[in-house]
Amino acid sequence: MRVPFVDLQALHQDLIQELDEAIRGVLTRGDFVLGQEVDSFEQDFAAYCGSQYAVGVDSGLSALELGLRAFGIGPGDEVIVPSHTFIATAAAVSFVGATPVLVDVEEQSYNLDVSKLEAAITPHTRAIIPVHLYGLPANMDGIMQLAEERGLVVIEDASQAHGATYKGRRVGCLGHAAAFSFYPTKNLGAAGDAGMLVTNDANAADQVRAMRNVGQRKKYHHELPPFNHRLDTLQAAVLRIKLRYLDGWTEARRRNAALYREKLQGSDLLIPVETPGATHVYHVYVVRSPQRDRLQAHLQERGVGTAIHYPVPIHLQPFYAGNGFRQGQFPVTEQICNEILSLPMFPGMTAEQIEYVAASVLEC
Repeated sequence: MRVPFVDLQALHQDLIQELDEAIRGVLTRGDFVLGQEVDSFEQDFAAYCGSQYAVGVDSGLSALELGLRAFGIGPGDEVIVPSHTFIATAAAVSFVGATPVLVDVEEQSYNLDVSKLEAAITPHTRAIIPVHLYGLPANMDGIMQLAEERGLVVIEDASQAHGATYKGRRVGCLGHAAAFSFYPTKNLGAAGDAGMLVTNDANAADQVRAMRNVGQRKKYHHELPPFNHRLDTLQAAVLRIKLRYLDGWTEARRRNAALYREKLQGSDLLIPVETPGATHVYHVYVVRSPQRDRLQAHLQERGVGTAIHYPVPIHLQPFYAGNGFRQGQFPVTEQICNEILSLPMFPGMTAEQIEYVAASVLEC
């Protein structure tokens, strides 16, 4: 048997007629830039998250960057970011001219370690970007309590956690704003790059809406920084269809995770946890093994696709070589990055595929 890491073809095949009709509608109208499907998807996604506003952009990175700008964060400011995340989280901070300040993560959840958060705050700290990594919400109660005490802005990086909940509320409405990515492999993925900024702050939404569209509220009157970060109408049309299926896909991912948990009993792997009050949506199913490389090679021989999210920590990336980071500075993150391995996880996985993957793991 061969088990792909992800199978987007099968997922889209089930939706092909609806997607075809939605795309044809855009082609017929010709409203390719900020057309009616963008407005409709923004309304649908805001309602889904439980937020008042949603502004479509071209990527999750753009959503983070424009969100920071909308809250006035720039040169001279510091923004706290978890040390274990995709580089876009820190890059957004760098792109606005602020300084990313890294904080190590929890060993089991892989999310920002709130017990280490206060020590990282300085007089220059303006914001915190918690990441709901791999689909598991961060400890938002602890983060928001400290943010409120210190007057800090909180922008959630929810790029991997579409539909996840924390204490009964969906991620995206827990901080002052949130950024989502709709990269094709995400739980809610476009047919290309796309993103969204959601918020309950009317002024922030207004600014992001203008900045994404070359800084204009009125055509040819450029009041704000003139970025071109618009969400394509075709992508919005695709995402609006797929949003209707997201909860069903989430249930399938959670069933897959439960079966993995059952079938991997007896292995020496550390498997994903679910923290109190949080609902994991398993964007990826990440296990840990001190023999990660050997396990990955074994699974490859068995026809099982895998990935590593992420092999090189932010503080050891060449882009940040001049920021004063050093090896050993974030020991939990460094250990995690040497041990993590993502097993296949997608809504259409069969029980037989999961059992095959688990049996292959137990053989190693």
